[in-house]
Amino acid sequence: MASLLKKKTKYSATRRLLLKQKLLKKAGVLLVQEQSTKVTERESTLNERVPPLKLSGLSVQELQELCKELHRKCDTVDEARYDIEAKVLKNEKELVDLKAKINELKGGKRPNLKRVKKSADAMLGALTEAKLSSKADFKSNLKTVKKDKKEEEKADPGDWRKNVESLSGMEGRKKLFNS
Repeated sequence: MASLLKKKTKYSATRRLLLKQKLLKKAGVLLVQEQSTKVTERESTLNERVPPLKLSGLSVQELQELCKELHRKCDTVDEARYDIEAKVLKNEKELVDLKAKINELKGGKRPNLKRVKKSADAMLGALTEAKLSSKADFKSNLKTVKKDKKEEEKADPGDWRKNVESLSGMEGRKKLFNS
């Protein structure tokens, strides 16, 4: 039974350490290669999207037109960037709202409880008080209410048939109005 619980490793500790070192070296080489490919891709896309300016041999009017065209391109890019930022802010706000709804459905955020240090005597005292108070007579804590004689008469109408007959018609309504 003990042999089933203990698993023998296929490799010794030195062999595992050597393999770990080789894996880390290979991962480092791959990371450097990935970073260099990202840099080259970025440069190629920038060269593709933004061709280099040829300013030599242009007249003043051509330079002004080139500046106006570049200014228009900058405006369009700024508008697109603004629109994208507005969408991102809207999505972030929506995410916050959804997270709040999820927290509400899960039962809300639980407050961090503070540790309270109590001695053993205080804990025993609290336990015994809780047991005694649970057995206490709750009726003794209630207030007593005194009823007026009029309220007692209204509370006990007697036979309901007689009451209905006496209050029927105009005389009964007159009695209700006067009382």
